[in-house]
Amino acid sequence: MIIDKLFQSVKEKGHVCVGLDTDISYIPKEFFNKYSCEEEALTAFNERIIDATFSLAACYKVQIAYYEALGLRGMNAYKKTLDYIRKKGGIIIADIKRGDIAKTAEMYAKAHFEGDFESDFITLNPYMGLDSIEPYLTYVKDRNKGLFALVRTSNPGAEDIEYIEGKNGKRVYEITGEKIHEMGRNFLGECGYSSLGGVVGCTHVDEGLKLRKNLHSMFFLIPGYGAQGGKAEDVALYLKDGNGGVVNSSRGILLAYRNHEDGALRFDEYAAKETVR
Repeated sequence: MIIDKLFQSVKEKGHVCVGLDTDISYIPKEFFNKYSCEEEALTAFNERIIDATFSLAACYKVQIAYYEALGLRGMNAYKKTLDYIRKKGGIIIADIKRGDIAKTAEMYAKAHFEGDFESDFITLNPYMGLDSIEPYLTYVKDRNKGLFALVRTSNPGAEDIEYIEGKNGKRVYEITGEKIHEMGRNFLGECGYSSLGGVVGCTHVDEGLKLRKNLHSMFFLIPGYGAQGGKAEDVALYLKDGNGGVVNSSRGILLAYRNHEDGALRFDEYAAKETVR
C-alpha cells in the first residue's frame, strides 16, 4: 500500500516533507533570467530542489495554488514537477484541499489520481461531512492512493470552528479526527498506519500527545514548522519512534539560500543543508 511506501521512506530518509509551494518571487533572479518564461524557470527551479533533496526527503508536497495562479503556464509547470518526482521514484502529496461532495468529488478524484495531475496522496477538507471523503475511497482501495484530511490546522483561525465544543465536550477537530480515524481502519497497511491520514498542525503543543495517542493508526501530515512557529521539540510529540508522520517545510527550505551571500546560484545546495538541519 502507498502508506507502507511512505512509512518506509520516512524510515530510510527521515521525516522531512519538502514543500514545493514555489512562488515565482522565491526564484533567484540570476537563475530566473536564464529562462525565457515563468513556466521554464519554475520547472527548472523545482527540479534542482528535488535533485538536491531527494536522498534526504521522505516525500514532496506540491501546493497547487501557486501554479494555478499562473494560469496554463503554471499548470504545465505543476504537471512537469509531478512527472519529475514520479520519474525519480519519489512520493507526491498534492496539496489541493478539495471539499465537495458527490459527482463533483468524483471528478476531483479523477483529476488528481489519474491523468496529467496524478499524485500519490491528496489533501482534502472534510468539514462538509464524511460524504466529501467517500468518493475518493475507491482510489484508495483499488488504485493504491492515499488521502490526508484536515483535522486540526496550524492557522490561528482554526479556533473559530475547529475548537467549538460539542455536546460530549469534545472539540470539532477531535470529533473529526476520530471519525476519519475510524474510516481509515479499512485501509491499514502492514506498517500499522492507514492510507487515510490526517493533517495536524504542530502549532498547538498541548494537544499533540493526546492526538497522537487517540489517533494511533493515523499517519500525520504536519504543517506549521518553521515560518508558522512550530519547533522541532513540538514536532516530536506527533511522531512515534520518528515515524508516523511527515513534517512539511516549504519556505524554510526553498528560501534557505537567502541567508547566504553566495546563495543565489547555490540555492539547491542550501535547500539540502536546510533539509538536513
